Amino acid sequence: MIRQVYLDNAATTPVKKEVLDSMIPYFTEKYGNPSSIYRLGQITRAAIDETREKVAKVINARSREIFFTSGGSEADNWAIKGVALANKDKGNHIITSKIEHHAVLHTCEYLERNGFEVTYLDVDENGLVDIEQLKNSITDKTILISIMFANNEIGTIQPVKEIGKIARENKIYFHTDAVQAIGNIKIDVEDLNIDLLSMSAHKIYGPKGAGALYVRQGIKIHPYIHGGAQEKNRRAGTENIPGIVGFGRAIELAYETIDEHNQKLTKLRDKLIKDIYANIDYVRLNGHSEQRLPGNVNFSFEFIEGEALLLSLDMVGISASSGSACTSGSLDPSHVLLAIGLPHEIAHGSLRLTLGDFNTEEEMDYVVNNLVKIVDRLRQMSPLYENVKIRKR
Repeated sequence: MIRQVYLDNAATTPVKKEVLDSMIPYFTEKYGNPSSIYRLGQITRAAIDETREKVAKVINARSREIFFTSGGSEADNWAIKGVALANKDKGNHIITSKIEHHAVLHTCEYLERNGFEVTYLDVDENGLVDIEQLKNSITDKTILISIMFANNEIGTIQPVKEIGKIARENKIYFHTDAVQAIGNIKIDVEDLNIDLLSMSAHKIYGPKGAGALYVRQGIKIHPYIHGGAQEKNRRAGTENIPGIVGFGRAIELAYETIDEHNQKLTKLRDKLIKDIYANIDYVRLNGHSEQRLPGNVNFSFEFIEGEALLLSLDMVGISASSGSACTSGSLDPSHVLLAIGLPHEIAHGSLRLTLGDFNTEEEMDYVVNNLVKIVDRLRQMSPLYENVKIRKR
């Protein structure tokens, strides 16, 4: 039987037992509609309120500023469309970056088709946004800056505090997609001048289909879903009680153990990077070498195709990706890798390995040992690599 090594935790994570245990009663026993006035409904209402407190606590927000969603993509859509529509009397200009998640990029493209103007900031070779370009892009029509906290593909952590300060000084709302950052970075929305922040449960060992949007009190934002008075009239629909409860338990566990989590993942990450560099030629680490998520490793391997690499790894039980799970069916190279300056042929040979709480040092050795063999085998079939070998002789 082939062993299984899961290294795609940026795509999703397994639900932890403690999280599942917290959810089960809300499927079978505590199933009341929280909008009901009778006791069964008030039990689930209390569970939502308790979770709202938990989520607010970890980002130093107030519970009334937390609104539950179906996940990070909905939170991104709501933050950007909601602010744009509510503030179009003030301006129609939005600033974002070229390496955002498609939940942000496609939302901005939608708004462009509907009368808004969007500036897409460049990034450097490490994936950091150009701060000077950000400052120079601000106009009297700018109403929103949306820059992700940490990139889902290359792991680069943006200078969020500096961006928040610029936004606040110019009286512009600042939204950050923190889906990858939550559970990996200690976040204080007050200190960082964040006005809106997107979160998702299934990246932190919680259930899929649950997330939240932090909206600073006083922010003008339109509802995203209409049809009911839930979430203070801002997000209609009967609440996903088990998902919300699971999200609360997951984020609680994440921040109880965040220092231990980061120490472990950083050690495994650095070992993996070091061993890949030591054993494989013609590789490039994508993303910032230090200012990156603790569990993110993204390499480009010259002279091979990423798809062949992923399929070969899967045959030996290693689950990985070439980038965002939301674009895994696309044959186009990653927009993130192109934005940091990689040519198409190298961007096509990318591999993202994202570590989690259940990974071990022994698994890292298993991955490197197999990766060395697979890369060598695939390169032997590449005419481009054959030319390199001839030149080296």
